[in-house]
Amino acid sequence: MPEQKRNFFVLFVSAIAVALVAFAALPGHSQSSPKVESRDAATQQVEVSKTKLTALTRPKTVGTTATGAQGFLAAATQNAALRNNLMWAFGGKQQRGWYLYMPLIKRLLGTDAAPDSSEFALALSRWQSGAALTPSGVLDSDTLYKMVETWQSRRIKQRSYPQPDQLVTVPASEFWDATRPEELRKVEREAYAAYKRMVAAASLDPSLKLAVTKQGELAPEEKFLKIISAFRSREYQEQLRRQSPNAGRAGLAVNSPHFTARALDIYVGGDPVDTKDANRAIQINTPVYQWLVKNAERFGFYPYYYEPWHWEYRAH
Repeated sequence: MPEQKRNFFVLFVSAIAVALVAFAALPGHSQSSPKVESRDAATQQVEVSKTKLTALTRPKTVGTTATGAQGFLAAATQNAALRNNLMWAFGGKQQRGWYLYMPLIKRLLGTDAAPDSSEFALALSRWQSGAALTPSGVLDSDTLYKMVETWQSRRIKQRSYPQPDQLVTVPASEFWDATRPEELRKVEREAYAAYKRMVAAASLDPSLKLAVTKQGELAPEEKFLKIISAFRSREYQEQLRRQSPNAGRAGLAVNSPHFTARALDIYVGGDPVDTKDANRAIQINTPVYQWLVKNAERFGFYPYYYEPWHWEYRAH
């Protein structure tokens, strides 16, 4: 009997051992695999979480990318129509479109994109956002008036009358009309020095094809960038009003910036000072005008948006 019991015990122990081995071999019951499985799952979860977080927090790339611009295709279509047809008013007169201000608008937006492109609409939307306007990318009347306000804010504010010792008499050769009388060839001293620096810089730009002397001055036959009008005294302006009481430009100039001697009318093409749309369309497309839009500010000159020839000097 002891021998039988012993044999039975051995068989019993062997059976348990076999059962344990079989159980351990089942999937998911390895001693080491639970830790590995748990680590892998945790790692995958973290990676998924990182992916989601990155997608939510990564700033969207805008600017000139196709992805950023594609959202403004509809705005581009509207701008293509409004460019020539937007109805607005200035000086009591009905205006149509904003094509005459394209160089100034592009400068303001910091883009060279065509006005009917989605890239232009995207750049416009950014500017609108900074100007507290709805960033629609559409250059509507509210946006245009805000642009006009911005341009006007950069003009001369202090319109004090100059003292005689603040004026210099400019040589007749530097005027568009070389026969202009001496009393009408005066410019505020600092403004004139800035004008000379600006002309010198422009003369070095081969794309403008300006005729210059060996000294770097505008040649006598060159008309572009010559001064059309500078200082006009109140007495002279009053004389103009008496001579032509119905003349719009003379009548409006009751507080002209030309009184300061820091406002210069500069020849940029076409009829020198004609505000007709057809004439201004010629002027804004000349290389000289577009150069001024991009560079005049470096020398302290800011435009009067409605008159492409009119530039005002503000000391930096």
